[in-house]
Amino acid sequence: MKNMTLILAMTVAVLSAHGQNAAKKDADRAAIRALAGCYKVTFDFAETFSPDTAYEFRDRYHSSGIEYVFVLTDEPDLIQLQHLLIINDSTIIKHWRQDWIYEETELLSYEGDRNWKTITYSPEEVKGTWTQKVYQVDDSPRYESKGTWVHVDGKHYWEGVANAPLPRREFTKRSDYNIVKRHSRIQLDGDGWYLEQDNEKINRTADGTDHLLVWEKGMESFTTGDYDCAPAIAWWEANKDYWSDVRLAWDEIFSDYPEMKFLRKVDNKLLWQQLYALAKEDISSEVERKDRVKELILKYMEV
Repeated sequence: MKNMTLILAMTVAVLSAHGQNAAKKDADRAAIRALAGCYKVTFDFAETFSPDTAYEFRDRYHSSGIEYVFVLTDEPDLIQLQHLLIINDSTIIKHWRQDWIYEETELLSYEGDRNWKTITYSPEEVKGTWTQKVYQVDDSPRYESKGTWVHVDGKHYWEGVANAPLPRREFTKRSDYNIVKRHSRIQLDGDGWYLEQDNEKINRTADGTDHLLVWEKGMESFTTGDYDCAPAIAWWEANKDYWSDVRLAWDEIFSDYPEMKFLRKVDNKLLWQQLYALAKEDISSEVERKDRVKELILKYMEV
């Protein structure tokens, strides 16, 4: 990826013009922005080891598609990247979002059973780190972890560990575990980037005891090529105002509720289904739209 290589080379060149910390942060920001692009994405997962010799390993998982990743917000201490998945050249799925925050002291921790709580770190504990906050298709939280970007020997990578809910590929099919402890590594390469995962599938019991069911290896590869992301760009242009209001509503909720527990369904519908339905309503006022979204989200919370 020529643009990515050029950007990263430029950040290294400014070492003499900036202090070391400023130059390191510039390199970090360049690496995060380099995750944006038009990609073919492949998802490959396989269970690898279980401490239970009687455990029956599940089938491997593979899928692929075209993914458009673009910079939604670019500020000195915050970079937001939105993912859009393109199906059959025309169907657009608002996919996951990743927010990168510099030296963030408050992270949401997934405790199981759709329950979240805020963990606070001291400024010393997060010095020089970037927190990756990952959100689901409805902009609800998925997982958050902090780590340090590393730039060495021509490699640019970041690593973090976080608990997360079951992946979408399994949460309707399995009930033998309730937490995924994700050991994630994001690394840039010449053709794009990849998200490598070593996941612990854990069953957390009512008394808070964790029982490891099985390890899983995962690889999400984002590869550049001659792909058409124009449909995703057009879709976002038509829908960006609504999803901006959704993010604003979530921001208010995150500020008001340091602990959250979500219901899976309301009126027999998932939250993303109701948010997509609300997007089709003719609401001209941004304030009213944001308030309607917030009211809807709160219906899914045990407050």
